[in-house]
This record gives sequence, C-alpha cells and structure tokens, in this order.
Amino acid sequence: MTGNRLGPFARILRHVVLMTLAVVIVAPFVWMVLCSFKTQSEILSAEIRIIPHTWAAVENYTAALTRVPMLRFLLNGVIVTLVIFLLQVLVNLPAAYALAKLRFRGRSAFLGLVLLCLLIPVHATAIPTYIMFYKAGLLNTYASLILPFTISVFGIFLMRQFFMTVPDDLIDAARVDGMSEIGIVWRVMLPTAVPALVAFGIFSVVAHWNDYFWPLIVVADQALYTPPLGVAFFRLNDQGTSYGPLMAAATISIAPLVIAFLLAQRRFIEGITLTGMKA
Repeated sequence: MTGNRLGPFARILRHVVLMTLAVVIVAPFVWMVLCSFKTQSEILSAEIRIIPHTWAAVENYTAALTRVPMLRFLLNGVIVTLVIFLLQVLVNLPAAYALAKLRFRGRSAFLGLVLLCLLIPVHATAIPTYIMFYKAGLLNTYASLILPFTISVFGIFLMRQFFMTVPDDLIDAARVDGMSEIGIVWRVMLPTAVPALVAFGIFSVVAHWNDYFWPLIVVADQALYTPPLGVAFFRLNDQGTSYGPLMAAATISIAPLVIAFLLAQRRFIEGITLTGMKA
C-alpha cells in the first residue's frame, strides 16, 4: 500500500464489508416485500421460502388499499412533506446565505447557535409546542403537522456549507450589476444550490414522511393521518394478524420514498460531496 492507495486485498476486504452491510440493511425490506406477496399460511410457515409458493399479491394489496383509506394517507404525506420542504427552503436559503457570505457582528455566535440547536431533539420541545398549538386552536389541522418544522437548523447548516464553496467573485459580480441581496439569494445562489437542495430534500422528506411521534400527538382525525399513522391504524383496525395485507400496506407507504431516492440519487451524492468541501 502506497500513500492513500489500497492494495488488492484491502480493496476486496472493503467491498466485502460494504456488501455485507448492504445485505444486512436491505434484507428486512426485501423480506417485507416478499411477505406482501405471500398467503397468511405461508408467512406463518416454519419453512423459510424466498419465492412465494402461492402468490397472493393481488389480494394483499387490494386489502391494503380498501380496508383503510391508504391513498388518502399517502396524499396527506405528500402534502405535509412537500409544504414543509418548500417552507424550509424559503427560510434556509436566506439564513444560510447570510451565515456564509455576509459579514455582520455576531455571525459566529449565530452559527454556534445553529450548531447548538442541532443537539436538541424534537421530543424535548414537543410539550411546549403542543401547548402553543392548543392555545392557538390549531390542533388536528394541517398547520399543526407543518408549522413546527418550517425552520430546519440542519438545513441551514447544510446549505451554509454548500454556499461556502460558491466563489465570492460570482456574488460581487451580481452586486456590481445592481442586484439586491435577496435577488442574489434567489437568482444566483438558488440555481447553484440545486444539488445541495436535492440532498436536503431527501433528508427532509424521509424524516417527515416517516414521522410517527408528532402526528400521533396532534392529529385525531383519520382524514389527516400520515402514512405511518395509516399503517398503525391498519394494524389496529382488526387487521393486526393479517400479515400479508399489513406488509403490503407497509410496502405501499415506503414505495414513494424509494422511487424518489432512485430518481435523485446522483444529485443526492453530488450535494453531500460538495457540502463538505469547505469549512
């Protein structure tokens, strides 16, 4: 091994470790999908069979879509995650631009505050936030699902790291042309930040699509259930032992995330790589 180059044995070992980890991570999801194709008796059978002996995909997925309003739950998930992401972009980009490119008193303190907020779990502020929404009469509404997450300190930090890689000459040229700071944010920085936005969008959508804790607290109306609550409702709605339809419902709930990631994976990797290039 010379420098940072790995020898043949080390490269093989690295790939074996990575492939093993990939199999361990992916195996539960593959098994979930396979179970959604099987009959109840085959799922409970002591014999482990990868390929279903009797296919029950149509029955399981029909039950998942008809026994509970699963499509409504998916629509709620789309509305909540997309609105949260759009509002986060409206907040994150100007804040990240200010922390990355503007010079003002207390900038380092504000950046330190952002980093400190990264250490605070959402559960720590759940009770005061719940009380605030209760006093405002916003419980059991889309607003209660969306508004607490309109500011993402992780998004501000991620976008700030990306903006640090943008040359100052580009911003100076825009100022010479008479463009305002807000105009620079939306007309100069936004187009350059597409890879970072895609990366952050994946993180944001996955986090809020899979969020079970907060919707369980603030939502009581079934018409506002998000996908995780929908799957839990399916399990509790006398379908808890119908494992085939239950696995089908779980597969339907995660399918949009898998599709979105596959479509955006190149931009996602590019955004993650570029945001770490400059401190």
